[in-house]
Parts: sequence; structure tokens; C-alpha cells
Amino acid sequence: MNKRLLLILLCCWPLWSGAANGTPAPGWNQLNAEEQQVLKPYQNNWDSLSPEQRENLLKGAQRWSTMTPEQRDKARERFKRWQQMPPEQREQARQRYERFRQLPPVEQERLRERHNWFKSLPPEKRSELRDRWKNMTPEERQQFKEKRRREHAGGERDHR
Repeated sequence: MNKRLLLILLCCWPLWSGAANGTPAPGWNQLNAEEQQVLKPYQNNWDSLSPEQRENLLKGAQRWSTMTPEQRDKARERFKRWQQMPPEQREQARQRYERFRQLPPVEQERLRERHNWFKSLPPEKRSELRDRWKNMTPEERQQFKEKRRREHAGGERDHR
């Protein structure tokens, strides 16, 4: 499959769960030259795609065209990992993403901050924390989460 097509699909994945914005999706001839170039793999069947599919692909193409080379490289890496995931793991990721989208913005931001903090740790510390988590019972995990929520609500931010 064409790499550009795959990257467009990757860029569109977060949009698939959203509804179209109410405006009709453009026909192939209504796309500008840059959009047509990025979406070229779809040219022959563009008009047979649903309006929502066309709109999502167009948004992905527009997003792709605004990315820096570094962002495109990261998108390629993410897509490669996505392709290598078994279908069950992909479904779990979709469900996790959907649950995240349902959270209040404050909670989403808290989770983003937490994720960024975790990514900033040295690899050995991340590994240690993952191992500790994996070895916890469900009850211990629940207690840990509740403790973290209380700490967050109280303003503690030491991330031990």
C-alpha cells in the first residue's frame, strides 16, 4: 500500500470517531492541486467514497501538508507501530482513545502532563515503574490510582 495513503489514514484515525462538520465534502475537481497530489491514491474512487470518508481524508491531507519534516517522521513511526499491532491491540487502543476523548478537558490535560512526565524519565526508571505496575494486584492498582487522584486534587505534584 502506498506510504502516503497509509500516512493519510493515520492522520485521519482520530477524526473517524467525529462527525462531519455539516458542509458537503468536495468532489475531486473541487480539490486544489496540493490536495489532489496528497490524495492521488483515491482519485479513481473519490466520488464513490461517503461524504464523511472524503471529509476525513481531506482533513488528514490538510493536516499532513502543515506538518514539519520531524512531525511527518514521527507520524510515519507511529503508523509503522500501528501496522505491527495485532487487531485486538488496535481495538484496545481505539477504545482507550475514545475513553480519553470522553474525559473532561481538565482530566485530559492532567493525563497529558502525566504522560509527558513519564516520557521525560530515564529509560531505566520507566522500566522500573512499568514493572512495579505489572506486579501490582488490581486492588493495589486501584489504591495507587486513588492516591494519585487525591494528591492531584491536593496540589501535590512530586510524581513519585
